[in-house]
Amino acid sequence: MEVYKFVMPEVIFGNGSIKQVGESCIRLGAQKILIVTDPGVVESGWLELVVQSCHEVGLSYSVFSDLTTNPKDFEVTKGLAHYLNAECDAILGVGGGSAIDVAKAIAILATNGGDIGDYEGVDKISMPLPPLVMVATTAGSGSEVSQFSIILDSEHNKKLTIISKSLVPDIAIIDPETLRTKSALLTATTGLDVLTHGIESYLSIAATPLTDVHAENAILLVAKYLRQSVASKLNEEAKKNMAMASLQAGLAFSNAILGAVHGMSHAIGGKFLLPHGDVNGILLPHVMEFNYISAPDKFARIVTLLSGEEKRWSDSGQDAVELVKQLAHDIGAPKRLSELGLTKQDAKKISADAIEDACMITNPRDITEQDIERLFIQAL
Repeated sequence: MEVYKFVMPEVIFGNGSIKQVGESCIRLGAQKILIVTDPGVVESGWLELVVQSCHEVGLSYSVFSDLTTNPKDFEVTKGLAHYLNAECDAILGVGGGSAIDVAKAIAILATNGGDIGDYEGVDKISMPLPPLVMVATTAGSGSEVSQFSIILDSEHNKKLTIISKSLVPDIAIIDPETLRTKSALLTATTGLDVLTHGIESYLSIAATPLTDVHAENAILLVAKYLRQSVASKLNEEAKKNMAMASLQAGLAFSNAILGAVHGMSHAIGGKFLLPHGDVNGILLPHVMEFNYISAPDKFARIVTLLSGEEKRWSDSGQDAVELVKQLAHDIGAPKRLSELGLTKQDAKKISADAIEDACMITNPRDITEQDIERLFIQAL
């Protein structure tokens, strides 16, 4: 008999759910929370709703928002100092993957000590973390429900992939209304991240029936609603369904892990400050072609999910690849890594870093450093 494990937080989903932040923190026993967010969330006005929710329940708070895209180790160190100096006892992350990953990393150091690089890899965390509540304001990273935190090692220009069940938040809040303040460009790049999460977790060697149901629905929803969500900030149905796609893709990859696309994009992100979703969208078709022989039946299912046509396709898997490319084209995503400034000279170093990434372990096809270099060059 096979045994499956599936971890997830309590999930609160729906329009207006951001207003439940204060009550959620109180339920976890928090008395003073550190709110970890970014300047974009502050500017959009969502932080005001969070603060108001804290006031309504008498919850004390302190705000740390000194963050940038692709969160860095020294930002985690600054956030930890803020947490300790303010004498907080719980952490609330509000934003996209950057804010939420930093919130998790601060939590690690708050109770485990050391440097964030000490926790790279799988299950390196030994002490329980402070209570964690995460509010997602993008339909992209899925970090609000995952056991991942991705932090840039600024000294070595390398992304640290930290995986631990300790990083699964206590409560995740997903409010689709927050998506209406996002630009078409950000909606597109984060949406491609959702698609990559769905496809990679579906093909992962650690996939189970518990993860497949979430991965399949995420792929289906992205195929149906991402174009509409990019087209209009006011399309409430598209925003709601992309928020659900992001949530379900996050649940899938948190438990099934990912594959070579993310291993490569983490390596690229360590060297270049590029939109993670754009890099994923470029790499995904090339890695799918490479991985096809590992799971042709699942590729046939992916075609059905992406096309909405209930029939089986029987070619080399190129149909699935072309459908991904068409979706990326329709939303105006870049097609080649060279468009982002990468060159053939970057291939060897990036490939050497990528092969060490924890996401490579669950790629469905065995992969070598030479394979990664070849895929990188194909994507230029």
